[in-house]
Amino acid sequence: MEEKRGKVLLIRLSAMGDVIFNIPLANCLKDNGYEVHWLVSEKGYSLIKDNPCVDKVYLAPVEKWKKSGKLFQNFKEYLGILKTLRGEKFDIAIDTQLILKSLYWTRFCGARRRIVSKNAREGAILGGNEVIPSTRDGFNRHVVKCYLKFAEYLGLNTEKIKVTLPPTSIKTQEKINELLKELNPSKRTIIIAPATTWVPKHWNKDNWRELISRLGNEFNLIFTGMPADAELISYIGGDKHINLTGKTNLEELQELFSRGDLMVSLDSGSTHLAWAVQKIKIVTIFCCTPPGLYAPLGDKTKYIALTGSNPCQPCHRKKCPNKNQKNICTLTPTVDEVLNAIRALI
Repeated sequence: MEEKRGKVLLIRLSAMGDVIFNIPLANCLKDNGYEVHWLVSEKGYSLIKDNPCVDKVYLAPVEKWKKSGKLFQNFKEYLGILKTLRGEKFDIAIDTQLILKSLYWTRFCGARRRIVSKNAREGAILGGNEVIPSTRDGFNRHVVKCYLKFAEYLGLNTEKIKVTLPPTSIKTQEKINELLKELNPSKRTIIIAPATTWVPKHWNKDNWRELISRLGNEFNLIFTGMPADAELISYIGGDKHINLTGKTNLEELQELFSRGDLMVSLDSGSTHLAWAVQKIKIVTIFCCTPPGLYAPLGDKTKYIALTGSNPCQPCHRKKCPNKNQKNICTLTPTVDEVLNAIRALI
């Protein structure tokens, strides 16, 4: 066991995908002798609580504060959490959120060294007393490797990318067993996660419908999504198969993703969680966002990322800037290209 180098506070509040992409940084720090603490909000808490990548986790209930509107009570709670953090006497704080909502945590957490990156936005650079060169490199450096730049700054070897998740409970395993009791054991299983948050990230729904019709007889198909995705999933054929829309939390999704042979999905939190599970093969469809930043990282015989070749791709914008051909990127790749990728992996 290496001698402890010091105590580090990792400040990454959200979102789910970025919390997952920070897990290799936490593991790198811990495996090199640091005691790792993590400040996270509700969306990522279940992924970090009991995760072996950290020694201690703190919940910043940002979403609750937004909804409550009780400014005095929220501020009092914030100060209480901040007092707890300051009592830990951290040697280092690392802000990978790099926006306004992490600025105050970083600035006042009491850490002797507060490290931020030059690409910080919304004034977050003011939270640090050490500023490293930009961790971003356009669309050429995967976001996991961007976050690992903080470890490189501390002189650590970042060649090994280690992803961990908390263990799933017996109760969760039993629930997934029940939900999958209708699976045909003679068929391989494909999980379909066809929805995400940004409109330009969504593959055309008629493409999905054709893909499902061509896969349905050969494979067990399982559909996952939020309650808001129910209409889309019904349209593309999910009701004819095992439809788990709105029926699973993050821990249950984690267990589900350990059961399938392959997943077809978008640039979404579900994809990033499936990657973190490190078991299932993944075909990811990229429309407006760059695969170079967000595609599952690792073995090319396990992960395939597909995108179109329109001149505007990838724009990486929530709203399509192409006025003449609105959301043209969502029409590609073709159904045949996705099918070929599935065949190549499965």
